[in-house]
Amino acid sequence: MSPVIRKKISDSFAAQSMMKTMAVEIVNMDKGLVTLASPILTGCRQQQGFGHAALTFALGDTAAGYAALTVMPEDMEVLTAEIKVNLLAPATGDRLRAEGRVIKPGRRLVVVQSDVYAQSANGEKHIAMLTGTMVPVATG
Repeated sequence: MSPVIRKKISDSFAAQSMMKTMAVEIVNMDKGLVTLASPILTGCRQQQGFGHAALTFALGDTAAGYAALTVMPEDMEVLTAEIKVNLLAPATGDRLRAEGRVIKPGRRLVVVQSDVYAQSANGEKHIAMLTGTMVPVATG
């Protein structure tokens, strides 16, 4: 991945106020693959104390979107056209990790997937799987 794309993703991520609110960080960036992580903050829990599905979805969608951006030309961005989430288990533990990856890049559509894991002192549990489509759009 070019240094220009890497900086573009870092700058774009830094501009996302929602990611700041949830204390999300970029863990890894490679061509076609982006990993994000977030603590399960008190303000991001649902009524039973689990991490809210909205947190899980936001991490998975964002990781997949930035994975798509790693394979785009420098003058392009991406927007989520659709994304499906399968919630496999409650978001328990201390932290969530989302691995987004490109399944099939294209000029008009980019098919993506992401997996979200809940991390605790006892290890890691696969809690969600997302599959979707990103649409390339011109910047500016």
